[in-house]
Amino acid sequence: MGAGSWGTVFAKILADAGTPVTVWARRAEVADAINADHRNPDYFPDIELPALVSATNDPAEALAGADLVVLSVPSQTLRGNLAAWSAHLEPSATLLSLMKGIELGSTERMTEVIAEVTGAHQSRIAVLSGPNLAREIAEEQPTASVVACIDHGRAVDVQKAVTTSYFRPYTNTDVVGCELGGAVKNVIALAYGMAAGMGMGDNTKATIITRGLAETTRLGMRLGADPTTFAGLAGLGDLVATCSSPLSRNHTFGEQLGLGATLEEAARVTKQTAEGVKSCRSITDLARKVGVEMPICDAVERVCHEGLDPRAAVAELMGRETKPETDSLRSDK
Repeated sequence: MGAGSWGTVFAKILADAGTPVTVWARRAEVADAINADHRNPDYFPDIELPALVSATNDPAEALAGADLVVLSVPSQTLRGNLAAWSAHLEPSATLLSLMKGIELGSTERMTEVIAEVTGAHQSRIAVLSGPNLAREIAEEQPTASVVACIDHGRAVDVQKAVTTSYFRPYTNTDVVGCELGGAVKNVIALAYGMAAGMGMGDNTKATIITRGLAETTRLGMRLGADPTTFAGLAGLGDLVATCSSPLSRNHTFGEQLGLGATLEEAARVTKQTAEGVKSCRSITDLARKVGVEMPICDAVERVCHEGLDPRAAVAELMGRETKPETDSLRSDK
């Protein structure tokens, strides 16, 4: 459900794994192009999609009989979309979230929104996260990922459905950790991109990744996640890829801000959704609600939504009181 860059590529993964898949596209012309030319003209006009991929702009048609429903829409639109789709969901279908964000207002993770809107038990809801830059996967460059579900057997079923020669999924039962890793890394990638745009070097960038991972782990531990999740593909792996790659929308958006662009100017360059721009507000709201300090995320929010100059944000971060590094990983620091 969703014909953006990641939704399109994930449909390719499913088909290459031998699973027939129907893509729901918001616009009829995109669905028509996929059916006629086996290509998505908006995102990957140079990538041919397998014959097992078809498309429609009718959500009821897309969902009819589907035992695996993959949700790949911008995180802040999920609730509204699901409200319209829920009546068409098969009662036993697995609902797989590809989205990496926290909902504004409610501060709910995507699986929490899915459960609330659809009434599905959490054992039916899974999340996929990891270093998943869509362009590289479309070109079948090898990568790994994580399928997380509290029902390990269902995670294994999804794993089997999406395993290909170039896409290797692992399983996990730590849904909270995998979702937080995927959401917070977008905000840290904005900070990394700002540093790159300001011409800062590898020491600065390594510091952002490392301290960003510490922030993510603190929040995760407070919310019940397994801290070891953040050392894996859904944590460090996704963080490194999203921060460092020019293919990352959040990296590119942040770089534009570091170069002095406004939000509007950065959005014109990026052309796609940079989830971190909106998620930084919901993540910092969540952190404040549970009493966890996240200084990098807080600085990104102020740059994006309060007009703080990125250089002033760096000066503030460097001027913070220092603590022993081991203490800073605790959930109450």
